[in-house]
Amino acid sequence: MKRELGIARCGLACCLCSENDKCNGCKSDDCHDKDWCENRKCSLSKSIEYCYKCEENCNKGLLGKIKPYAFTLFAKQYGEEELLDCLERNEKNGIVYHREGIVGDYDDFEDVDKLIEFIRIGKK
Repeated sequence: MKRELGIARCGLACCLCSENDKCNGCKSDDCHDKDWCENRKCSLSKSIEYCYKCEENCNKGLLGKIKPYAFTLFAKQYGEEELLDCLERNEKNGIVYHREGIVGDYDDFEDVDKLIEFIRIGKK
């Protein structure tokens, strides 16, 4: 885990991403998705760093997918440091963020509350 990379604006875990060796993330000016990423554009227009700091509870862009939405809700409720602590603990216990491409253990959920609980306790 590269904890210093933290999370993306949309809540995805840059710190655990399998592409974090070649991606500077959406917080950098050379973000390769900056032209199409609705979450980056929206958060910049509101002068906030992360979607979890927004007062709205929306499903724009990547927040229409369960993993970034759940990570964002987790950070809103428990804070970014707690999210990173849980992700780090879970990784040490064998939970994989990206197993095949960009799909891993956090992608096997259809219920946002169950995914948040999985993040918190590290067990299904």
